[in-house]
Amino acid sequence: MLVLSGAGLGLPDRVVEAGTLVIDGDRIAEIHQRSGSFASSSATSLAGHCIVPGFIDVHVHGVEGVDTLDGGNAVVEMAARLPRYGVTAFCPTTVACGPQALEGVLAQVSRARSTPSTRAARVLPAHLESNFINPDYRGAQPLGCLRSPRPALAATGPRTSSDEDFNGADILREIEIGGADVGIVTIAPELDGGLDLTSWLAARGCRVSLGHSAAAYDEAKAAIALGARSATHLFNRMPPLHHRAPGLVGAVLGSDEVAAEIICDGFHVHPAIVRAAVAAKRPSRICAITDGTAATGLAEGARTRLGGQPIAVGPSAAFLDDGTLAGSTLTMNRAFEVLVRTVGVSRVEAATMCATTPARELGLSGYGVLARDAFADLVVLDRNFSVVQTYIGGRLVHGPVTNVVSA
Repeated sequence: MLVLSGAGLGLPDRVVEAGTLVIDGDRIAEIHQRSGSFASSSATSLAGHCIVPGFIDVHVHGVEGVDTLDGGNAVVEMAARLPRYGVTAFCPTTVACGPQALEGVLAQVSRARSTPSTRAARVLPAHLESNFINPDYRGAQPLGCLRSPRPALAATGPRTSSDEDFNGADILREIEIGGADVGIVTIAPELDGGLDLTSWLAARGCRVSLGHSAAAYDEAKAAIALGARSATHLFNRMPPLHHRAPGLVGAVLGSDEVAAEIICDGFHVHPAIVRAAVAAKRPSRICAITDGTAATGLAEGARTRLGGQPIAVGPSAAFLDDGTLAGSTLTMNRAFEVLVRTVGVSRVEAATMCATTPARELGLSGYGVLARDAFADLVVLDRNFSVVQTYIGGRLVHGPVTNVVSA
């Protein structure tokens, strides 16, 4: 039995100041709306802190010099590093790549999910920021890896073995083989065959996300009707909202079926626009993401990789050598801070966007919420929103092993 007492508790509908959380095994057993005195040696005093559900990042490419596409044990290494930022579960995210690289990542995801580490973030099915996006809105995605959906769906014949010479059908084969280890696939529905690809992916249990796209409003709505249920980093790498041509942004803001990712660093999307999007869709339809890269956690000026491409750490984000914005250096605890301090939402709303909505959208029952019988995946934050402790399944995976954490 583990007792966390004295912290503010971010419950689904309110914050209980100076409450008590009792954890039994991997679950939350009790929640008390006041501090208590416990004789147990496992009691931890957390006065002056706040406990919120563990953060779930559905869009993260890397952290601390490790990129998802590095090969080896990159996914496991990311899982070991992310809890220090309050992440208890994440979707390893790829940029467009060849079939061999994709096969390697999905094999890593499969191994990490079947034999999870006891001191690492939970590895969720991968997010493929895929080969089927609009070249004009590719951003830092490698142009040489982009393919058209129509020939990919129509192709027959032997599988290509090279990452230098492959077709779109090779990517679809890897997605099909990957099965449950493929969670989210970003596509541009306006591409030739894009709507057919939406149906193809949805029929195989993939969560289709609209992004890196110039889709018109009607094209986006057609994809939503066929099963698209997410938007990849809303506002970024898509045309801006226009009152006569609402486009993809307008379709997403007006469709309750779709949950929208937003990079909450205050740089990729202005806080006023984040606030407007939250007002339009409500926290229950927004997933706060980092779009973090291997540059996250490195000093400004440091160099690393994004899918094999060199990137540099800038003052606000990561950039390719030609100045192209190439993802963020954001962490989830700082996304929570931006939402509360800069965007101006409540701690409950921020926890919803950083944990509850992602869990619900991914079908993770019992996760992303502080509630009785829920899994004890949680984060202890101090007054500056720095991560003091992270618990996954009731086990302390980051932070001091001590009976008293000073305020």
